Amino acid sequence: MAVAYYHAAEAQKLNIIPEPVEATKGNGIYQLGKKITIANNGASDELVNNIANELQIATLKEVRTGKNNAAIVFSIIQEETIGKEGYYVEVNQKGIQIKANTNAGLFYGWQTVKQLMPAAIYSNKNNPDLVWSLPYVKIMDKPRFGWRGLMLDVSRHFFSKADVKVFIDDMARYKYNRFHWHLTDDQGWRIEIKSLPKLTEVGAWRPLRKGKWMNTTTPAVTEPKTYGGFYTQEDIKEIVAYAKSKYIEVIPEVDIPGHSMAMNTAYPQLSTTPNYPYQVNVGEEFMDWEGINGHATAKIDNSLDPSNELVYQYLDQIFGEIAPLFPYEYIHMGGDENAKNNWEKSANVQALMKKEGLKNQNEVQSYFVRRVQKIINSKGKKMIGWDEILEGGLSGDAAVMSWRGIEGGINAAKQGHKVVMSPNGYNYLDFYQGELTAEGKVYAGLRMKKTYSFEPIPEGIDSNLILGNQGNQWTEQLQTMRNVQYMTWPRALAIAETSWSPKSKKNWPIFVEKVEGQFEKLAAANVKYALSMYDPIVTTQLNTKGEFIVYMEGEIDGLKIYFSMDDSMPDNFSDEYTKPFVLPEDLAVLRVISYRNGKPLGKMLSIPVESLKQRAIKVL
Repeated sequence: MAVAYYHAAEAQKLNIIPEPVEATKGNGIYQLGKKITIANNGASDELVNNIANELQIATLKEVRTGKNNAAIVFSIIQEETIGKEGYYVEVNQKGIQIKANTNAGLFYGWQTVKQLMPAAIYSNKNNPDLVWSLPYVKIMDKPRFGWRGLMLDVSRHFFSKADVKVFIDDMARYKYNRFHWHLTDDQGWRIEIKSLPKLTEVGAWRPLRKGKWMNTTTPAVTEPKTYGGFYTQEDIKEIVAYAKSKYIEVIPEVDIPGHSMAMNTAYPQLSTTPNYPYQVNVGEEFMDWEGINGHATAKIDNSLDPSNELVYQYLDQIFGEIAPLFPYEYIHMGGDENAKNNWEKSANVQALMKKEGLKNQNEVQSYFVRRVQKIINSKGKKMIGWDEILEGGLSGDAAVMSWRGIEGGINAAKQGHKVVMSPNGYNYLDFYQGELTAEGKVYAGLRMKKTYSFEPIPEGIDSNLILGNQGNQWTEQLQTMRNVQYMTWPRALAIAETSWSPKSKKNWPIFVEKVEGQFEKLAAANVKYALSMYDPIVTTQLNTKGEFIVYMEGEIDGLKIYFSMDDSMPDNFSDEYTKPFVLPEDLAVLRVISYRNGKPLGKMLSIPVESLKQRAIKVL
């Protein structure tokens, strides 16, 4: 076959996310026949059988395995260039050939092939007359990072096994390979520990609340605890095996010593205030985040008592039961946002400090972290935690997940610790992603363009110490998997490309085109996704005359922005934004919509004037 070589922009029109290391588009189209034969040259039978079943459901064709006239060939090879997770894909007149050193590489190669196919490959409701074709290509690909992660918080709201599998399915399409499972927090303990049954009998349940987070009423002690749930150990095994079939490792998190109200509710004697009438938190505010001297303080003690030996005995039991359930080498201990005001008031903690020569509460936390690390290591696992575990000193082979920016990751790497970058300013998927009045304010906003701009390896840091990149989906505001999907996609496409693709291959305008090419595929897979990248970015500035000046810009190129200030619904015959303007004094609502090529995109935004004034930057 004569292969036509295209420049980078043309190759990008293959719309593959994450972008491959090398992609060459040929002159031709390959079409699958009425019967599809798959050849297996050394691949896992389970992998090939799963793909055959997937193809049969999607295409409604007869799919079988065999050697003769194979349309799709999976081959295990030995090629140092592509490493453990890389692959080669070639589509030509002979069919589809996928080669890799491992079954994981073959799986990732198959995900790429699926993106070249009609979107119906992701659906199980298809037209039997659909033509199944894909372009001739040659691809060589391998990941930049070994840790390409997404986290799901199942404590704030419980998600069923089926929901978790959906989350894993969504990850797998874009070559994620680490599922960080946030299993415990103040709002629920979600994993069965047989030797400590109250953790789930009590700690997994709370009264039902459906209102805005931190705007919920505090329940009476007698109110029925009917909302929640947990995973049995058999459930855990099932999910871990399911993830493994998608070549995804699962990292469990038990968040300690803070974020432990559910644990304290089950076993109050583990706190420094054992006589308090604990309840699992329903979402009402109980932390003062400003606190004393800039530190958070807990109005209700949600920390474990670091001076209580029973705490370490229980943690030994907990990690002793967890470790065999999760084959991957790391267990996450949390360690974040631990309010220490109750430790400061505890006579037992003061006695511990005197006994161990601990100078301050950071050193007390470091003492706790070292004790936990010893427990985790004793179970044959390595410990990872949020960047607060650095406070007071960190020892051994502990790894750090840097969430408060990248500074924690930099400090950890300088001390020789492995790092997973997960900065909230780039990778927190619970942050609202477009116009805040249209999506609801959470803690902060995060546009996909900023997520895409993240570089996980800080300048001057040994790249070998950066394990990879991770996005985090906290669920305080998210009660269903559909809402989780909406907040995750398409921003997680940006994290996927940052985690897999060479830095030199990242290109925002081309990425936007590829994202738009993925929308049909996401819809076919029944994934609820956001169109927030079409939302105009509306900001204001307060000038020296006391006037509010309105600015608008598109997150992506090629948009025309139209607006109205007379309560009408704007369209492409309304006023077009071309330059900043003064906000009229009598305005109640500014309505804005974006168009491209004469067609509306995204949402109609109705922005109250109060919100416009609140977002103003004062010009002195």
